Amino acid sequence: MPEKAEEKDQTEVPNGCWPDPEAALFARMRWNVPLSAAHAELLLDRLNLAPGQAVTDLGCGWGELLLDAVARAGDGAAGTGVDTDDPPGALARARDQAARRELNARFIQADATGWREPADRMLCTGAAHAYGGTAAALRALAASVPAGGRLLFGDGFWAQTPSPAAVDLFGEHTMPLPGLMEACRAAGWRVIHLSTASQLEWDDFESTFRAGRQEWLLANPDHPRAAEIRDWIDARERQYLSVYREVLGFAYLVLAH
Repeated sequence: MPEKAEEKDQTEVPNGCWPDPEAALFARMRWNVPLSAAHAELLLDRLNLAPGQAVTDLGCGWGELLLDAVARAGDGAAGTGVDTDDPPGALARARDQAARRELNARFIQADATGWREPADRMLCTGAAHAYGGTAAALRALAASVPAGGRLLFGDGFWAQTPSPAAVDLFGEHTMPLPGLMEACRAAGWRVIHLSTASQLEWDDFESTFRAGRQEWLLANPDHPRAAEIRDWIDARERQYLSVYREVLGFAYLVLAH
């Protein structure tokens, strides 16, 4: 049986007890994409993970999905996470979790777009922008996954016709879902699995993104930065509700070539 993920460390901090708003940002998020635990289990299942595999996450953030993949793969599996460490401290959080879970994973601060070491299983979720867009990312990643390997690719797509404000936010490279699928085929990939983030996953993602700072604000209403943080939270919420809720979707694709 695959190892079950431990309870996540974001639950260990009492509400509002971070030293500053920067420490609170991302603190309540399990991973930095709209994804439930059940949906993640489905994706890892479709990756067909096995003992001894090398698993790499490009743009890993704090590495939670990579660590779950290594745990699922089992004996002899080794993980590599590559990121520029944005947000700051993400890689330290990843290394701490790897040590606590006793998983064989290394985390490297580097530009993921320059990573050339092949792996049996590759993850790249929410990082296509670093490559210059969806199509460019799919072409670049094809060179890192050998024949017989698989890639979990996660990227945004237009679920509805976007407003100019939405295009300004997410860029002209974002495409509708049929265009995303065509881009996969054009880059030489075959689609083993497709699923998309539900509205509940999106709402939870956006809520947990704000939650750490929201809790900090409630615990520190008289702090000199309280007004600034309140404005940030409210602006982010308004932007989500008025510009891209139900307009931007997020697709998860398990690909092979």
